Amino acid sequence: MGRTCQGSSVSDNLTTKTIRVAAAIIFNDDQQLLLVRKRNTTFFMQVGGKLEANESSEAAIIRETFEETGCHSHIVQSLGRFETQAANEPDHSLIADVYLLQLEGQPQIQAEIAQMKWISVDDQHTPLAPLTREIVLPWCVNYLASRETEAAATQIG
Repeated sequence: MGRTCQGSSVSDNLTTKTIRVAAAIIFNDDQQLLLVRKRNTTFFMQVGGKLEANESSEAAIIRETFEETGCHSHIVQSLGRFETQAANEPDHSLIADVYLLQLEGQPQIQAEIAQMKWISVDDQHTPLAPLTREIVLPWCVNYLASRETEAAATQIG
């Protein structure tokens, strides 16, 4: 199960090797979530990737989003830092800074991306990376439900 990290310290580390990434939550107008599958991998995951030397996670997610989708973007919200098992690297843990992003334009497959798809947050058929399955989808369900509640309250008031 995913764990929330505080600062740069990670509690209860299960493995000796850690991968640090920035990951994006991107919705379309139909409230579907954008996922990608990288070449030679099985699992779908968030747009995003590893930080370069001396790069902030904010800069990394903007860069990775452009590299993988061809779209400029801006950060709407930082969700925090989370730890899960890495999807494609055995015996590695993943520390991910997760951001809600807004894209400018329509995403297109770029860079190392083999496949791109929009999924419903209740999708049960797409093979998902641990970060997506354990952290992102539950957050998305709550986020979309709260937006529906706010919209209904606005209509009543």
